[in-house]
Amino acid sequence: MPKFSYEAITDSGAALSGVIEAETLEMANTLLATRGYIPSRVRKISEKGIGRSLALSLLQSRLTAIKATELILFTKQFRTMFKAGVPIMRIFEVLGYQAQNPKLKRIITGITSDIQEGATFSDALAKHPDTFTPLYRSMIKAGETSGNIPEVLERMIYILEHEHKIRSDIRSAMQYPMIVLIALGIAFFVLLTFVIPRFVTIFSRAGLDLPWPTRVCMVLYTVLSNYWYICLAVVVVGIAGMRMYFKTPQGRYVRDAFLLRLPLAGPLFIRAAMSRFASIFSILQSSGVPVMTSLQILSGTIGNSAIAKEFDRVRDRVEEGRGISGPLNVAKYFTPMVIQMVSIGEESGQLDEMLRAVSTHYDDEVTYSVQRLSEAVGPILVVGLAAVVGFFALAIFLPMWDLTQVARKGF
Repeated sequence: MPKFSYEAITDSGAALSGVIEAETLEMANTLLATRGYIPSRVRKISEKGIGRSLALSLLQSRLTAIKATELILFTKQFRTMFKAGVPIMRIFEVLGYQAQNPKLKRIITGITSDIQEGATFSDALAKHPDTFTPLYRSMIKAGETSGNIPEVLERMIYILEHEHKIRSDIRSAMQYPMIVLIALGIAFFVLLTFVIPRFVTIFSRAGLDLPWPTRVCMVLYTVLSNYWYICLAVVVVGIAGMRMYFKTPQGRYVRDAFLLRLPLAGPLFIRAAMSRFASIFSILQSSGVPVMTSLQILSGTIGNSAIAKEFDRVRDRVEEGRGISGPLNVAKYFTPMVIQMVSIGEESGQLDEMLRAVSTHYDDEVTYSVQRLSEAVGPILVVGLAAVVGFFALAIFLPMWDLTQVARKGF
């Protein structure tokens, strides 16, 4: 059956576009009118055009990432309209129209179709695991079961904004060191390939014995100038190999365990993980999610493979009926404060409140740790920069001093 692309206006004044099947152009207009749309542009398209358009749209949506801010905005808009009593199909119509990200627009269209076919909201979200995490889906499912979706969405927005803030703070703290390291690398390359060789030519003509800093620079220059393609291949293969390895469970565990052992960054990552654990666990408990289900969700959302592996052991012991605080007490990475507060929460029956207090405490700790990291990285980079500059200065000025001595003897 022929296909027609259309642009139309809904009864609420919203613009939309899409593809519709019809025998003729007149029938396409009639079908749009029966749906309550006012057609503004309808034209027939070929099968080749449809395939090319769909392929390009699918490629673009797959290559486009959904930012945390876009997911937060989507959740806020859904919460606001749902709380106001707007029908769910109308909500997705508005959200699909307002979405600027093509991937998010495609996902909203898929969710709308699934719900029209009888799926629940959580089941529709489950078909898009790359966008909606197990935590997100479980929270929505808990809201559907309890009949309190707006409150669950409110808590979900808090989690999303909380985690986005922590990531932004850490990213901001690392921005200055990365800029300095890139500038240092560029300076190292320029000095090694353009400056040092010219001085070495002068020193060699004078018959000087080059000191070891200068000889090291020349060896590095020779390697870069004659075997640059091998160096580039080694770097590319090494980076690609590490990326592939870190995508495996073992690779992620090795990487995350190493990060937790770093002198300054390790404690920061542990505090961030404890804050995430306490915040999510608290919200899951207050949302009526069963403990074992909560522990299973936490294992996949805690954000660090090494801590998640320890948490899996905790979950196995909890299944044996040992409570939560006991298994946490023998697990690595979980701090004494977390263990004590969980123990008090279990005894008093106020686990969610205790966890909320832990989350608030570690939020402040993360902020303080990020500030300390920013303050500590500056002097470390200055020392590193001084060492590099000093090395190149020795490589140039030591033989220049010898050249000056030779010139004096000549006179």
